[in-house]
Amino acid sequence: MLPFCTGAIDMSKSGSSLKVLYGELNEQVLKTQAEVLEKAGLQVQAAVGRKGVQEALKNGTFDLVILGPTLTRDDRHHLPYMVKKARPGTRVLVMHTDGSRHPSVDAYIDTGCDIRHLLEKIGALPVRAAAASAGAR
Repeated sequence: MLPFCTGAIDMSKSGSSLKVLYGELNEQVLKTQAEVLEKAGLQVQAAVGRKGVQEALKNGTFDLVILGPTLTRDDRHHLPYMVKKARPGTRVLVMHTDGSRHPSVDAYIDTGCDIRHLLEKIGALPVRAAAASAGAR
């Protein structure tokens, strides 16, 4: 679980209203961190486990998919491919990577990074709006 900073970053001030799919295996971690992301101004849909992420991808369009540290290592490896296959324009950010680079991952943060670092990574990603990418299909 990522440690949380007490001073939240407000991403809504930068005009960001990204639609985010956030997946974790641990429901408590998912709930807690999704709330922090929502407070930062992101539109967050939570998904539990690999199947939850896959189901959400079938039913929705997202700007960004975040794969959290409580997902299994296999899930954090295979889900980026699934995201890109289902939604080619969707960005993927993987947490808890220990520096490894994956060809289908647009951004990653290493073990031990806090929520502020995650929000900074999200803010730095060039993300196409979900509405625009949905209209392009």
